[in-house]
Amino acid sequence: MRLAIAESERVRGTTSPNPPVGCVVLDENGHAVGFGATQPVGGAHAEVMALKEAGTRARGGTAVVTLEPCSHYGRTPPCTEALREAGIKHVIHALSDPNPKAAGGAEVLAEAGITVESGLLADEVSRGPLRAWLHYARTGRPHVTWKYAATLDGRIAASDGTSQWISSEASRREVHELRAKLDAIVVGMNTVRLDDPALTARDAAGMPLARQPLPVVVGTSDLPGGAKLQHTALHVRTHEPDDVLKALAERGVVDVLLEGGPTLAGAFWRAGRVDRVLAYIAPALLGDGPAAVLGAGVSTITDAVRLTVEDVTMSGPDLRISAVPQT
Repeated sequence: MRLAIAESERVRGTTSPNPPVGCVVLDENGHAVGFGATQPVGGAHAEVMALKEAGTRARGGTAVVTLEPCSHYGRTPPCTEALREAGIKHVIHALSDPNPKAAGGAEVLAEAGITVESGLLADEVSRGPLRAWLHYARTGRPHVTWKYAATLDGRIAASDGTSQWISSEASRREVHELRAKLDAIVVGMNTVRLDDPALTARDAAGMPLARQPLPVVVGTSDLPGGAKLQHTALHVRTHEPDDVLKALAERGVVDVLLEGGPTLAGAFWRAGRVDRVLAYIAPALLGDGPAAVLGAGVSTITDAVRLTVEDVTMSGPDLRISAVPQT
């Protein structure tokens, strides 16, 4: 299953609005003979790709897949049919499909005489490459990760507005690798005015990576003349997070990185539309300067937004924290 998760991660960001599923086919002796992942929209699903690589060695074997095989006709035929025709005898999937149109594959396979198991490494898969898509399938909204870099005293810039660089080179490199796996990066108009970002994903040498996220600017005013994003960004003329997410969902955007400014972050928190926090905390103090978030709608300690920390690791000298709101 971990090999299937790795296949899923490999195509993350290329399949939206479809899920980035990974699949490994084992022959009847338990040897891995086929690897596959979901192709861009209109292309083959993970099971079909893995079966193609396995060929006749799949007969009598096992398919290990991160998501329940689909059983419906969409842009491609159902994966349940491909597995049956290939002679697969055993299917192991981590998660059931929450999409009503595609669900039911396990039952179809069982009716065809194929042994089906569910739940293997379900937590690992649901917190991994399928996290955003699962949220999208259940809510109809893109998944929002709020990413920020701050000092130990919670400042995202000095009192004179300078902020390059609070986080380390290792952290910045990591964020660029993350950007290349996402569908969109969202910032507010103030960030465009102050920082003039390009919102691109770049390698260590500063060269653009092969895949780029959609840059999105939120705000009712026009973009400044000469801004790097003037001719590349989707400009959503609103301040309402739900309107922003609706516009992105209509474009098939599933996985969103919210990067822009404390005011925009506060608006998303106030609306309850932050699904994950990714914080890079640098071992530095500023004493003064803007905080990471403003206007989140909290006026008393009893209203504080409580988070569950999923992971704490080092990124160079910085502390990286992944956390999700408590439900």
